[in-house]
Amino acid sequence: MSALTDRLKVTLVPALGYRFIRLLHLTMRVESVNKEAMERAVEASGGHYLIAFWHARFLLMPYACRTTRLVALLSRHTDAEILAGVLGRFGYSIARGSSTRGGVSGIKAILRKVKEGYDVGIAPDGPKGPRRRAKIGTIAIARMAGLPIVPVSYSAGRARRLRNWDQTFIPKLFSRGVIVYGEPIHVPRDADDEEQERLRLQLEQELDRLTDEADRHVGFEVESDRPPVEAA
Repeated sequence: MSALTDRLKVTLVPALGYRFIRLLHLTMRVESVNKEAMERAVEASGGHYLIAFWHARFLLMPYACRTTRLVALLSRHTDAEILAGVLGRFGYSIARGSSTRGGVSGIKAILRKVKEGYDVGIAPDGPKGPRRRAKIGTIAIARMAGLPIVPVSYSAGRARRLRNWDQTFIPKLFSRGVIVYGEPIHVPRDADDEEQERLRLQLEQELDRLTDEADRHVGFEVESDRPPVEAA
Protein backbone atom coordinates (compact mmCIF):
# COMPACT_ATOMS: atom_id res chain seq x y z
CA MET A 1 0.00 0.00 0.00
CA SER A 2 2.88 2.35 0.79
CA ALA A 3 4.42 1.85 -2.65
CA LEU A 4 1.04 2.43 -4.31
CA THR A 5 0.48 5.56 -2.24
CA ASP A 6 3.89 6.89 -3.25
CA ARG A 7 3.13 6.20 -6.92
CA LEU A 8 -0.16 8.04 -6.68
CA LYS A 9 1.52 10.97 -4.95
CA VAL A 10 4.21 11.21 -7.62
CA THR A 11 1.58 10.99 -10.38
CA LEU A 12 -1.22 13.21 -9.07
CA VAL A 13 0.33 15.75 -6.70
CA PRO A 14 2.69 17.40 -9.24
CA ALA A 15 -0.19 18.08 -11.64
CA LEU A 16 -2.29 19.57 -8.84
CA GLY A 17 0.66 21.52 -7.47
CA TYR A 18 1.47 22.98 -10.86
CA ARG A 19 -2.12 24.13 -11.37
CA PHE A 20 -2.28 25.60 -7.88
CA ILE A 21 0.94 27.60 -8.32
CA ARG A 22 -0.26 28.99 -11.66
CA LEU A 23 -3.66 29.88 -10.20
CA LEU A 24 -2.00 31.43 -7.16
CA HIS A 25 0.23 33.64 -9.30
CA LEU A 26 -2.66 34.65 -11.55
CA THR A 27 -4.68 35.89 -8.58
CA MET A 28 -1.81 37.64 -6.79
CA ARG A 29 -0.45 41.14 -7.26
CA VAL A 30 3.29 40.47 -7.23
CA GLU A 31 5.83 43.29 -7.12
CA SER A 32 9.53 42.85 -7.91
CA VAL A 33 12.21 44.68 -5.90
CA ASN A 34 15.75 45.13 -7.22
CA LYS A 35 15.22 42.74 -10.16
CA GLU A 36 17.97 44.69 -11.92
CA ALA A 37 20.44 42.75 -9.76
CA MET A 38 19.72 39.66 -11.86
CA GLU A 39 20.45 41.57 -15.05
CA ARG A 40 23.74 42.79 -13.58
CA ALA A 41 24.65 39.18 -12.74
CA VAL A 42 23.86 38.08 -16.29
CA GLU A 43 25.96 40.87 -17.80
CA ALA A 44 28.91 40.08 -15.54
CA SER A 45 28.85 36.35 -16.31
CA GLY A 46 28.19 36.48 -20.01
CA GLY A 47 24.60 35.33 -19.80
CA HIS A 48 24.00 32.90 -16.93
CA TYR A 49 23.57 32.78 -13.14
CA LEU A 50 22.73 30.62 -10.13
CA ILE A 51 19.55 31.62 -8.31
CA ALA A 52 19.52 30.71 -4.59
CA PHE A 53 16.51 30.74 -2.25
CA TRP A 54 15.46 29.18 1.03
CA HIS A 55 13.68 25.85 0.62
CA ALA A 56 10.58 27.20 2.37
CA ARG A 57 10.22 29.95 -0.24
CA PHE A 58 10.29 27.84 -3.42
CA LEU A 59 6.63 28.21 -4.41
CA LEU A 60 6.92 31.41 -6.47
CA MET A 61 10.45 30.82 -7.73
CA PRO A 62 9.28 29.85 -11.24
CA TYR A 63 8.21 33.49 -11.56
CA ALA A 64 11.48 34.86 -10.18
CA CYS A 65 13.68 33.44 -12.96
CA ARG A 66 14.45 35.01 -16.34
CA THR A 67 13.93 31.86 -18.38
CA THR A 68 12.74 28.26 -18.22
CA ARG A 69 16.16 27.12 -19.45
CA LEU A 70 17.17 26.35 -15.89
CA VAL A 71 18.32 23.21 -14.08
CA ALA A 72 17.27 22.55 -10.49
CA LEU A 73 19.22 20.30 -8.14
CA LEU A 74 16.98 17.78 -6.35
CA SER A 75 17.68 14.74 -4.22
CA ARG A 76 16.31 11.23 -4.74
CA HIS A 77 13.31 10.77 -2.45
CA THR A 78 9.53 10.88 -2.81
CA ASP A 79 9.09 14.55 -1.91
CA ALA A 80 11.80 15.49 -4.40
CA GLU A 81 10.05 13.41 -7.08
CA ILE A 82 6.89 15.42 -6.49
CA LEU A 83 8.77 18.72 -6.75
CA ALA A 84 10.53 17.46 -9.88
CA GLY A 85 7.12 16.78 -11.42
CA VAL A 86 5.98 20.32 -10.66
CA LEU A 87 9.15 21.97 -11.97
CA GLY A 88 9.13 19.80 -15.07
CA ARG A 89 5.72 21.19 -15.96
CA PHE A 90 7.24 24.67 -15.81
CA GLY A 91 9.84 23.54 -18.34
CA TYR A 92 12.81 23.13 -16.01
CA SER A 93 15.42 20.41 -16.20
CA ILE A 94 16.25 18.31 -13.12
CA ALA A 95 19.66 17.18 -11.88
CA ARG A 96 19.69 14.39 -9.29
CA GLY A 97 21.99 14.45 -6.32
CA SER A 98 23.06 16.60 -3.42
CA SER A 99 24.77 19.96 -3.04
CA THR A 100 26.82 18.75 -0.06
CA ARG A 101 30.55 18.10 -0.32
CA GLY A 102 29.87 14.42 -0.90
CA GLY A 103 27.26 14.98 -3.56
CA VAL A 104 29.57 14.43 -6.52
CA SER A 105 26.85 13.12 -8.84
CA GLY A 106 24.64 16.15 -8.27
CA ILE A 107 27.47 18.59 -8.87
CA LYS A 108 28.59 16.82 -12.04
CA ALA A 109 25.02 16.82 -13.38
CA ILE A 110 24.74 20.55 -12.74
CA LEU A 111 28.05 21.31 -14.44
CA ARG A 112 27.02 19.34 -17.54
CA LYS A 113 23.84 21.40 -17.83
CA VAL A 114 25.75 24.66 -17.34
CA LYS A 115 27.96 23.73 -20.29
CA GLU A 116 24.77 23.31 -22.33
CA GLY A 117 23.78 26.90 -21.49
CA TYR A 118 21.47 26.40 -18.51
CA ASP A 119 21.03 28.64 -15.49
CA VAL A 120 20.94 26.93 -12.07
CA GLY A 121 18.42 26.95 -9.22
CA ILE A 122 19.35 25.70 -5.73
CA ALA A 123 17.85 25.86 -2.24
CA PRO A 124 21.06 25.97 -0.15
CA ASP A 125 19.31 24.51 2.93
CA GLY A 126 17.70 21.62 1.03
CA PRO A 127 16.70 18.91 0.80
CA LYS A 128 16.15 18.28 4.52
CA GLY A 129 17.78 21.12 6.39
CA PRO A 130 18.63 22.39 8.82
CA ARG A 131 16.38 25.13 7.53
CA ARG A 132 17.86 28.53 6.73
CA ARG A 133 21.41 27.18 7.01
CA ALA A 134 23.28 27.32 3.70
CA LYS A 135 25.37 24.31 2.74
CA ILE A 136 28.81 24.84 1.26
CA GLY A 137 27.86 22.93 -1.91
CA THR A 138 26.09 25.93 -3.39
CA ILE A 139 29.29 27.94 -3.16
CA ALA A 140 31.31 25.07 -4.64
CA ILE A 141 28.96 24.75 -7.61
CA ALA A 142 29.07 28.50 -8.27
CA ARG A 143 32.89 28.40 -8.13
CA MET A 144 33.27 25.45 -10.49
CA ALA A 145 30.58 26.67 -12.90
CA GLY A 146 31.83 30.26 -12.90
CA LEU A 147 28.33 31.57 -12.17
CA PRO A 148 27.35 34.51 -9.94
CA ILE A 149 24.85 33.67 -7.19
CA VAL A 150 21.66 35.75 -7.17
CA PRO A 151 19.95 35.44 -3.76
CA VAL A 152 16.14 35.75 -3.95
CA SER A 153 13.21 35.54 -1.58
CA TYR A 154 9.50 36.31 -1.65
CA SER A 155 6.60 36.91 0.70
CA ALA A 156 2.89 37.61 0.71
CA GLY A 157 0.62 39.70 2.88
CA ARG A 158 -1.66 36.74 3.54
CA ALA A 159 -0.05 33.34 3.86
CA ARG A 160 0.56 30.42 6.17
CA ARG A 161 3.63 28.47 7.26
CA LEU A 162 3.37 24.71 7.31
CA ARG A 163 4.53 22.74 10.34
CA ASN A 164 7.12 20.76 8.42
CA TRP A 165 10.91 20.84 8.63
CA ASP A 166 11.36 24.02 6.57
CA GLN A 167 8.07 25.72 7.54
CA THR A 168 7.02 26.01 3.89
CA PHE A 169 5.55 29.42 3.13
CA ILE A 170 2.29 29.27 1.14
CA PRO A 171 0.61 32.51 0.02
CA LYS A 172 -3.16 32.69 -0.11
CA LEU A 173 -5.11 33.41 -3.27
CA PHE A 174 -5.61 37.09 -4.14
CA SER A 175 -2.91 38.21 -1.72
CA ARG A 176 -0.31 40.92 -2.30
CA GLY A 177 3.14 39.51 -2.98
CA VAL A 178 6.71 40.64 -3.47
CA ILE A 179 9.86 39.04 -4.89
CA VAL A 180 13.09 40.61 -3.60
CA TYR A 181 16.46 40.16 -5.32
CA GLY A 182 19.84 40.58 -3.66
CA GLU A 183 23.08 41.74 -5.25
CA PRO A 184 25.09 39.02 -7.02
CA ILE A 185 27.65 37.10 -4.99
CA HIS A 186 30.74 36.26 -7.06
CA VAL A 187 32.80 33.21 -6.13
CA PRO A 188 36.37 33.29 -7.50
CA ARG A 189 37.49 30.10 -9.21
CA ASP A 190 40.60 30.04 -7.00
CA ALA A 191 38.68 30.60 -3.75
CA ASP A 192 40.17 28.49 -0.95
CA ASP A 193 38.19 26.79 1.82
CA GLU A 194 38.33 29.85 4.07
CA GLU A 195 37.04 32.17 1.34
CA GLN A 196 34.28 29.72 0.38
CA GLU A 197 33.15 29.52 3.99
CA ARG A 198 33.05 33.32 4.18
CA LEU A 199 30.89 33.43 1.04
CA ARG A 200 28.65 30.65 2.38
CA LEU A 201 27.98 32.72 5.47
CA GLN A 202 27.41 35.83 3.32
CA LEU A 203 24.83 33.95 1.24
CA GLU A 204 23.10 32.69 4.37
CA GLN A 205 22.92 36.15 5.92
CA GLU A 206 21.74 37.72 2.65
CA LEU A 207 18.93 35.19 2.20
CA ASP A 208 17.81 35.85 5.77
CA ARG A 209 17.92 39.60 5.14
CA LEU A 210 15.94 39.35 1.90
CA THR A 211 13.34 37.08 3.49
CA ASP A 212 12.84 39.51 6.37
CA GLU A 213 12.72 42.44 3.93
CA ALA A 214 10.08 40.67 1.84
CA ASP A 215 7.97 39.89 4.91
CA ARG A 216 8.15 43.48 6.14
CA HIS A 217 7.36 44.82 2.65
CA VAL A 218 3.94 43.14 2.63
CA GLY A 219 3.29 43.33 6.38
CA PHE A 220 3.73 39.64 7.17
CA GLU A 221 5.14 38.67 10.55
CA VAL A 222 8.91 38.20 10.39
CA GLU A 223 10.21 34.90 11.73
CA SER A 224 11.61 35.23 15.23
CA ASP A 225 12.56 31.59 15.92
CA ARG A 226 15.78 31.37 13.95
CA PRO A 227 17.48 27.94 13.97
CA PRO A 228 20.57 27.90 16.21
CA VAL A 229 23.92 28.35 14.50
CA GLU A 230 25.92 25.14 14.56
CA ALA A 231 29.24 25.27 16.34
CA ALA A 232 32.25 25.30 14.05
